[in-house]
Amino acid sequence: MLTLEAGPLPVSDIDRALAFYTEQAGFNLDVDYRLSPAFRVVQLTPPGSACSVQLVAAASSDRVRNLYLVTDDLEAERRKLISRGVAVGKMRHKSPVEAWAGGWSEGLDPQRRDYASFAHFADPDGNTWTLQERGHV
Repeated sequence: MLTLEAGPLPVSDIDRALAFYTEQAGFNLDVDYRLSPAFRVVQLTPPGSACSVQLVAAASSDRVRNLYLVTDDLEAERRKLISRGVAVGKMRHKSPVEAWAGGWSEGLDPQRRDYASFAHFADPDGNTWTLQERGHV
């Protein structure tokens, strides 16, 4: 058995990214360990997730694109993020879902089908996240 525990997330300023992810995106701080000024490990986990991200200081402009955060209520999660100051884009859904070939319509999928509705946001460094709805009740 294999499980993905954590992935690196390149940022230009660890303290700024830490504040964004804990105060605005609502991630849980797992560890902030600083052995020396040159060595620091910061690991954060999205609420309810078994996989974490580790903030990695990176001077290059390379960023991670389209990390997925799955929620059972996209509308509520989007509202929560916006209320904490995260600039989340409009919701959109695959159209038509039955024969999706890359087309989109605004808003939630009317039937709230799994993997059909999305919204996006970016952190201050340009790493992008995709919110996706699955298991709406």
